[in-house]
Amino acid sequence: MKCNKEYRLGFTGKAEKILKSLTLEEKVYLMSGQISLQDELANITKDPDNLHYNYFPYPAGGIERVGLPPMLFCDGPRGVVCGNGKTTCFPVSMLRGASFDTELEEKIGRAIGKEIRAFNGNLFGGVCINLPYNPGWGRSQETYGEESFHLGQMGAALVRGVQEEDVIACIKHYAFNQMENSRFKVSVECDKRTEREVYLAHFKDCIDAGAASVMSSYNLYKGTHCGHHNYLLNEVLKEEWDFDGFVMSDFYWGVKDTVEAANGGQNIEMAHTMYFGDKLIKAVKDGLVPEEKIDDSALRIIRTLLAFTSWHEAPAETSVLACREHVSLALESARKGITLLKNENKVLPLDKKKTKKLLVLGALGELEPIGDHGSSWVRPPYVISPIQGLQMVAPETQITYDRGDDFEKAKALAKEADAVVFIVGYDHNDEGEFVSEDEAEGYTGTMGGDRRFSLGLHRNEIDLLKTVGPVNSNSAAVLIGGNMIMITEWKNCVSSILMAYYPGMEGGKALAEILFGDVNPSGKLPFVLPYNESDLPAVEWDTTSQHYDYYHGYAKLDKEGVKPLLPYGFGMSYTTFSIGGATFAAEGSKVSATCNIRNTGSAEGTEVLQLYAGFKNSSIDRPVKVLRGFERVSLLPGEEKTVTISCPIEKLCFFNEQTNKMELEHMEYELYIGTSSSSDDLIMGTVKL
Repeated sequence: MKCNKEYRLGFTGKAEKILKSLTLEEKVYLMSGQISLQDELANITKDPDNLHYNYFPYPAGGIERVGLPPMLFCDGPRGVVCGNGKTTCFPVSMLRGASFDTELEEKIGRAIGKEIRAFNGNLFGGVCINLPYNPGWGRSQETYGEESFHLGQMGAALVRGVQEEDVIACIKHYAFNQMENSRFKVSVECDKRTEREVYLAHFKDCIDAGAASVMSSYNLYKGTHCGHHNYLLNEVLKEEWDFDGFVMSDFYWGVKDTVEAANGGQNIEMAHTMYFGDKLIKAVKDGLVPEEKIDDSALRIIRTLLAFTSWHEAPAETSVLACREHVSLALESARKGITLLKNENKVLPLDKKKTKKLLVLGALGELEPIGDHGSSWVRPPYVISPIQGLQMVAPETQITYDRGDDFEKAKALAKEADAVVFIVGYDHNDEGEFVSEDEAEGYTGTMGGDRRFSLGLHRNEIDLLKTVGPVNSNSAAVLIGGNMIMITEWKNCVSSILMAYYPGMEGGKALAEILFGDVNPSGKLPFVLPYNESDLPAVEWDTTSQHYDYYHGYAKLDKEGVKPLLPYGFGMSYTTFSIGGATFAAEGSKVSATCNIRNTGSAEGTEVLQLYAGFKNSSIDRPVKVLRGFERVSLLPGEEKTVTISCPIEKLCFFNEQTNKMELEHMEYELYIGTSSSSDDLIMGTVKL
């Protein structure tokens, strides 16, 4: 119900009545964050072991005399950032995207909503749906993948789940926020079709799903800061998309000018007040900002808070924090998202009876695989590392752990082992949120940032795999990281490869369960994996200007006829599947594909069927094909199911720059159904519209 726009608009009358009783000063107060960066830094410095960014919900506004509670912000998206050692740390969004499971994502949203309410919060700032133009973006672990349609579906599911628990969902960062090191200074350029079809479409999907709040981004778009962008905030979001909620700035540095921000559509300056407050009151009195702008902001804030008031009436239920149910969801998510990329000679799963001696190599084997240490850093009561997970799942196996710094020693150990598992990739020092010391005064430090130099592993890890991998044919490389990692140079040196992303507090256990076959992997790559980095769009990570082309990721490789190493949507299983009997239809307001899928192997397993639409007959430049639907299908050995995946016809439209509208071409469309974006894995048919 809280995703129902009509329900929220039903509070307009009551909100208008409250608005009329407020002074200008009170209305502006509603638009004002109340956390001083300097005071917060001082508090953290005094007690760094316990206090951290967003330790408690960050307040904005609230007027007690009219019974209006403050907006109370809690960050994400891995869970709730508040507290210390109390909340559930789910896998990063990129892994959750790899599950292609919107039902599970909605459940995770409900769990996060409940944990936010346990802190008396009422807003979740962790629905990150930015699209990585290049996988080197340091914070891409916080989003679901490279595909706009997929982002919209997964983000909408999280919105629904969070808001079902009376917590406002805030989607971020609107818009064009796909660079970390230059995020405060870069101005993004792109044409109108690229803007609407590639970078704004998934934001609209989440607005249509009922998201009640939007966070603007730090970067500029066509020379104007997104936090005061009249076109993005007023014309597109509020007027064209009819968004009924409120906009907040990204924190501390998201507003740069009082008048431009207020007139441009910004509703709340977070998390402190530097340009609003007294400066905004003066701007109104001086005639620089119409009071109608203030009234619009205040009305949006009041109405939204009124629609989400039941949280304030019920006592905080702290027993939900990292409770068994939520931890189980974190484990389920990790199990469903970890992706099998290679399995030569069926080396995996490892046999517990035959694997008497297991060697684990790599510095990441003993570290917590939960992701970066920026604003999304969730601190759970415990984290299971890969080595701990293996010890839990295979207690009878003799497990030897070595960092792998000495290659000769590692080779000797590998010769004696029944199997070798390499744990390689990244941690918070390699990628994640970045704020320089000058900008943050030590707030989050200078760790993380974009992967500016390479999309591959560290040189020492590559050398370890190339040197030690061939010594033992029963070898598996486990990749830890937030987005695509190049494997071309060393993939033939190991028998099997798993992409584990950052799998969360239960990630080590889920990984071990998959390695030993207690769980059959079912994750699918939410990005394309090319042979060469040069196949991807070029980005200058330290820049004041970046142009985004229409094509990126798998769509770019498809268009250029470049074969990827592994296609978008690819992921292996310990069983096999066959699909056939495909039919395609256009009925009413949707198109659909139906096929039979059968488990032809000996193990229970889950496949992700994917629907793509093609535009070969288009009169304009369009992709070869784009994802337009997906569904997880679980099957027992020998079981067969008939599955239909539908897509609204409006999702086949293009943006006509002449009419400034999304339009449908009347022509014959290709529809594809299968198990990845590769033509080898798809069955094609056509429909006429």
